[in-house]
Amino acid sequence: MGVRAVRKAPGELDEERLVQLVARGDRAAFEELYRRTAPWMAVRLRRRCADEQIVAEVMQETYLAVWRAAGAFAGASVGGTAAGWLWTIAARRLVDAFRRRAHHAEPPPAAALPDAAPAAEEEALAATVDGDVGDALRRLAPELRQVLQAMVLDGLSVRETAVLLGLPEGTVKTRARRARIAMRRALA
Repeated sequence: MGVRAVRKAPGELDEERLVQLVARGDRAAFEELYRRTAPWMAVRLRRRCADEQIVAEVMQETYLAVWRAAGAFAGASVGGTAAGWLWTIAARRLVDAFRRRAHHAEPPPAAALPDAAPAAEEEALAATVDGDVGDALRRLAPELRQVLQAMVLDGLSVRETAVLLGLPEGTVKTRARRARIAMRRALA
């Protein structure tokens, strides 16, 4: 399921135009953008994180970032969408929240054992994909899994995935191809 724009009635502004208006300080456009995108944003975040407090914080941080940085959105001129841009911001904020939580958490006594706890991304992945597909996905190298998760599970474009992961687009394409080949072999 990809990041998709909400259908609009004839005469309504699309999300990209709303972001452009938000960049000019238009509060009504910001409220409309929030009204259209917050429901699916919250659902997608909850698929990755069961902690409602973290989801609420990430939502707040995401829309604050949108308000502050709407002028940085390049839009369709670079192959992006407003919904993809919003999700990229939210996904980064969620990773930041996981890191903050891990940094401030007291390690349990069992943490001294050599077995490492799974990363937050691994826990999120386990919650979204089960069975043989989930097992095959979890066996992928982390760099391949990140690309596949962003493109397939999050529905991001190559460009959006490159921005999210801080990689060149060619690297994203190569890793996506390698990940798909490995998944085919694992599921054959």
